Amino acid sequence: MKRQTIGFLNGAIAAASYGTNPLFALPLYAGGIGINSVLFYRYAFAVIIYWIWLKFVKKVCLKITFKEFIPLLILGLFFSLSSLTLFEAFKYIEAGIACTILFIYPLLVAIIMTLFFKEKITKTVIFSILLTSAGIALLYKGKSGASLNIHGVSVVLLSALLYALYIVGVKNIKTVSHIKTDKLSFYVMLFGLLVYIYNLKFCTQLQIIDSPLLWLCTVALSLFPTIISLETISISIKLIGSTTTAILGALEPLTAIFFGVVFFHEHLTLRICIGVMLILFGVFLIITRKRIRA
Repeated sequence: MKRQTIGFLNGAIAAASYGTNPLFALPLYAGGIGINSVLFYRYAFAVIIYWIWLKFVKKVCLKITFKEFIPLLILGLFFSLSSLTLFEAFKYIEAGIACTILFIYPLLVAIIMTLFFKEKITKTVIFSILLTSAGIALLYKGKSGASLNIHGVSVVLLSALLYALYIVGVKNIKTVSHIKTDKLSFYVMLFGLLVYIYNLKFCTQLQIIDSPLLWLCTVALSLFPTIISLETISISIKLIGSTTTAILGALEPLTAIFFGVVFFHEHLTLRICIGVMLILFGVFLIITRKRIRA
């Protein structure tokens, strides 16, 4: 029971901490810091802090072979571009709604596995897709009765697809499947940083943060939705399994919506609540389908 309690606690912390993305990112936007600069600081600080943690606290060996380099680079680019597109979407639609739509990635994983890895698609999968689609349709009237920006929704869906490809890659690329989670996470962040170095013309266009509050938001962005989320989700999967941990991931959009309403005065209507419930219920079905079958 103690192991389960620790596992549930870590899973909840992982999901809730990832849901703090808009809480720390939106003040940086308001301070005039662009998306690429925000994400550069996020990944750069995360890599430095995580490297210190792995090297001197956990004493993890970070050596990799050449065969592992290319797959890790690809995974890092997928993960990083998923962050970039999510943060880009914050400019067009409310952060809480964006993070809720992002949570359809388990459905996309199921579709990819069916199409390319011959996993059998079930009635549960089809029903989940229909539920999730209905939920997104309800979210389409999100802000004061005005339609959500189609471009913003499309960008979030792209973010979900990239994250789904990352998850499928981690599970199915043989050369990285044996790598420990913390080591894998470190190289994903390190290679993901290359996206923003390139976008910023090798840091020549990097915006300088001159406010103590914004520096605090930057460090928090590196710690909570990045390092703490990665570290605690690893513990949770080990203690209670990936399915239960994924169920706890439902706290991600709920956390984002909570912070959006409390701190950024975003509108929470009955229509949004119903849409969120449909999306989460659809995702619950897909990630628990094996347990239901058993």
